[in-house]
Amino acid sequence: MYYYVYVLLSEKDNQFYTGYTSDLKRRLDEHQLGKVHSTKYRLPLKLIYFEGCLHQQDATRREKYLKSGNGKIYLRNRMRQFFYPTG
Repeated sequence: MYYYVYVLLSEKDNQFYTGYTSDLKRRLDEHQLGKVHSTKYRLPLKLIYFEGCLHQQDATRREKYLKSGNGKIYLRNRMRQFFYPTG
C-alpha cells in the first residue's frame, strides 16, 4: 500500500490545504463533493502537488513538514513556475 501527501489550493480563498491518504482519487472526490469538513466551504479546490510514500509514518511526517512555515517555503520554491509563471 502507498500513502500520498497532497496539497490542494482553494480557488475561493487562495489558501492551501495539506493532507495525506492511502487512496488519493477517493480523497480528492470527497473534497470536491464537500464531504471533508475542513474544505467544504472552500470549494472549488485544485490539486497542485502530491508525493507518494511507502510508509504511513513517512507520509504523516511529510504532511506535518509541508504544513510548517519551512514546508510552505519549500512548496513555493519547488513549484516556482506554478506560482510565478513567466511571460
